[in-house]
Amino acid sequence: MKTKLCLSIALSTMIFISCKAQKSQSAKIVLTNNLDLELPQKTVSIKRSTLKVKGIEKSFPILLQNSDTIPAQVNDLDGDGKWDELFFVADFSAKEKKTVELKWSETDPKYSVKTSARFGKREAENLPVQPATEEVLLANQVYKKLGFQKYQTDGPTWENDKVGFRHYLDGRNCKDVFGKRTPGITPENVGISSKGAVEDNYHQMHDWGRDIFPVGTSAGLGGYGLIVGEEINRLGILINDTINNVEKTTFKIVSEGPVNSVLSYKYQNWQASGNKYQVQETASIWPGMYGYKNTVSLNGLKGNETLAIAFSNINNQNPLQVVDSGDYVCFILHDKLTYERQWILGTAIIIPKEAYKGYIEAPKTGKLTNSYLIKVSTKNNQPISYYPVAGWELSADPNFKDAAYFSNYVTTLAKQLSAKIKVEVSK
Repeated sequence: MKTKLCLSIALSTMIFISCKAQKSQSAKIVLTNNLDLELPQKTVSIKRSTLKVKGIEKSFPILLQNSDTIPAQVNDLDGDGKWDELFFVADFSAKEKKTVELKWSETDPKYSVKTSARFGKREAENLPVQPATEEVLLANQVYKKLGFQKYQTDGPTWENDKVGFRHYLDGRNCKDVFGKRTPGITPENVGISSKGAVEDNYHQMHDWGRDIFPVGTSAGLGGYGLIVGEEINRLGILINDTINNVEKTTFKIVSEGPVNSVLSYKYQNWQASGNKYQVQETASIWPGMYGYKNTVSLNGLKGNETLAIAFSNINNQNPLQVVDSGDYVCFILHDKLTYERQWILGTAIIIPKEAYKGYIEAPKTGKLTNSYLIKVSTKNNQPISYYPVAGWELSADPNFKDAAYFSNYVTTLAKQLSAKIKVEVSK
């Protein structure tokens, strides 16, 4: 009887200590929008060091504003096994101050999933595609050299509740657009046959939508190259090339969560104009926005290089708009930019004003064509973030059919992206 009593006391003590430890990690967070501007679905990222938490690697964040829960997640951005940031999105009215309470749960709250990253691959043509989260691609392992397409949808896809994108990991490094008609995440078997083979089944309309954007020999919506002196260099190759100009490409899905998905690309020894460059690229997507954030950092620069962000103009017959808005310069096209000019699509790239150095039109022939090339200044290990945007007339917002409406959406988004939320944390 005494033994049972001791065990009971010990167990109660452990539960008490556990609850106390969890409670000690809770925090009050005050979030302030100082601007006279509404900020829907505004991202908030709080570094772990700011929260001063320890020993909760397997816990899940619970953010409470009064009786409402704000979906949140933690991201391990450097891959060391410990999360680095608390990430969430919230709606702010003009000049609004929110007070939220951060708690931690040992069980997953299962928030509604509004972002996704997907990647599938096969090691031989007769093997089925398997889901994966990372890949290493050497220069001689590109599509034409292998003789078959190794990747589901030619490479990874990422999406939110509004729009989807894909990256041609097979050496081309283009950025493509999936038009979405519904807010749900697209099926896992997009790009795969019933037998698990790679299949182009996404250039036809489905309930969720389809691939709507022609890429050709452009780098799509937000791919990039490097102008060295006067020479334009593409990151990667075209479909019929058998050897990549990147010695080693390393891809990884860094995070996939209900409110944020993050993908990483590392390009080692990119040969351009006789030089070798190292590139780190990160794509991040969250709910509510018809676009995503792309961040590029280079090393090996000699001083005569300019980063060139590619903005495909295939099927465009309308003038390019270049508009200053907030801290950004907005490049906007609106036309029947889809396959065979079937539907109206607005596309845009939002570039930081402080780095913008003008634009040129890509040559008609060569490795990087059919595009405007937005020139951006860059220094070694200095990240540049920009935002590709796509608004399809068949998406949840049918007003994208109107050019003025899409232009206003983009310029307003740029102002919202310029806004900073003030974050104050206390225990």
